[in-house]
Amino acid sequence: MTEVATARRSRITPEREAELYGAVLDLLREVGYDALTMDAVAARTKSSKATLYRQWGGKAELVAKAVRYHKPGGALGEVDTGSLRGDLHGLTLRSDDCEMEQNSALMRGLAMAVHGNPDLLQAFKEHLIEPEMAQFRQVLQRAIDRGEVRADNPAIDFVMHMMIGGFAARSLIDEQPPTQAFLLSYIDAVVLPALGAPTC
Repeated sequence: MTEVATARRSRITPEREAELYGAVLDLLREVGYDALTMDAVAARTKSSKATLYRQWGGKAELVAKAVRYHKPGGALGEVDTGSLRGDLHGLTLRSDDCEMEQNSALMRGLAMAVHGNPDLLQAFKEHLIEPEMAQFRQVLQRAIDRGEVRADNPAIDFVMHMMIGGFAARSLIDEQPPTQAFLLSYIDAVVLPALGAPTC
């Protein structure tokens, strides 16, 4: 990180940053991405717009970082149970069913917004998708190193797609929110068999 970026970020304390991110997500749930404004964030958090722009540059980066910050459970790379099944189950169990329902509704709204907002798509790729992909690769590499998954298995490149697909399809196909029980069974029935990994 450059000295300029460090100086820019150091103006806001971690506690204040968490408060701002929480307010952004509350506003997103209330009005959606398109209607969310930096003026509204400033008013809700008693901040100046200048501070928000100095810290985050714009709405897209602020929203992407807020979503990333509030992803339940922290980094996937920190989960290391000794098996791929344990790691994927451990990640799933970090969110309770209520959090999953809230996150599912939020992500559906943001998925719609991404299609019409190139800046939001770019911010999501940079701050959410690429870091998540890197962490999934870490977890999968550990599984390969343990001999659970073959390095040449073509499904390796689609694990993130499978996980997001299961989460999203639960609402779309079954008209129910994703739950721990559903995602655990999905991992065992779909993701692990595709990878040729043990399911018990």
